[in-house]
Amino acid sequence: MTRLRFELDPSVEPERVDRALVRLRPGTSRATIQRWIDEQRVTIDGRACKPRDRVGAGNVIELDPGPEPSTRAEPDASVPFSVVYEDDDLLVVDKPAGVVVHPARGNTSGTLVNGLLSRGSFERPEADPRDPSGALRPGIVHRIDKDTSGLLVVAKNPASREGLKRQLQAHTVERRYRALTVGVPKPGVIRSLHGRDPKSRLRFTTRVSEGKSAITELAVLETLAAGRAAYVECRLQTGRTHQIRVHLLECAKTPLLADKLYRGPASLPPPLVPAAERIGRQALHALSLGFEHPTTGKRLDFESTLPDDFAGALALLRELG
Repeated sequence: MTRLRFELDPSVEPERVDRALVRLRPGTSRATIQRWIDEQRVTIDGRACKPRDRVGAGNVIELDPGPEPSTRAEPDASVPFSVVYEDDDLLVVDKPAGVVVHPARGNTSGTLVNGLLSRGSFERPEADPRDPSGALRPGIVHRIDKDTSGLLVVAKNPASREGLKRQLQAHTVERRYRALTVGVPKPGVIRSLHGRDPKSRLRFTTRVSEGKSAITELAVLETLAAGRAAYVECRLQTGRTHQIRVHLLECAKTPLLADKLYRGPASLPPPLVPAAERIGRQALHALSLGFEHPTTGKRLDFESTLPDDFAGALALLRELG
């Protein structure tokens, strides 16, 4: 790859070099930046640096991007997931809550990718310059959070991967989620900027001056617990990390039931506690998925059933009126 040079503007506030490079090179994770720094691929004014070193006005950062490491994920047939559809080009899987989609720092085993690699019909991909991260997360073209359940499509070859990625980038993939909220949101379309929360590396937020566009269509299916909760449908027009969770909390002011990361400032109303304990994770389920087959062009649509923990929480809320 070409060596990159960034000369910081005089108006830039001092910050850590790893944070600065995440901002200057959108699409590259902080973990990758830190790995490149450890490999001495980054200099500040010509000197090697550490991730915590600070940069500011006038500093020159040079970066020599390195290749992605090949995946060390091992096949693991014990990983739970259901195959809803499979052909020579792709799989559609129904992922249970608690399963991480692909290996990353802190989750190197027990992921969906480990489970996929145990299938005879799913193989490790060869290196492909169109998809530098493909070796780390083979077949994965979109993700759902660890504690979100439901459907996602996985590519089995480079042509299918690129075809599915084009549809995701064009926002033509139909993705509908079901959710339980604390409070009843106002239905409509939520539009916002979306970026990483500067106060927490685990969270994202709409409260940014620069970020990617995020759009969620929100419909209320049922008011529950005498107006203390709701059963809602969210349709993604874009697919940002934690998009629904952030939009429900910050824009609709109705956080997901039992969402420990985006639970909002108010305590949970006591009548909702049994339902939150029943589901034990954010009440979000990827219910339906639709797209054009990247090889045949045929329209494919799939729908999942609500998992038992979600259905049980919904039933408890219905009992409250």
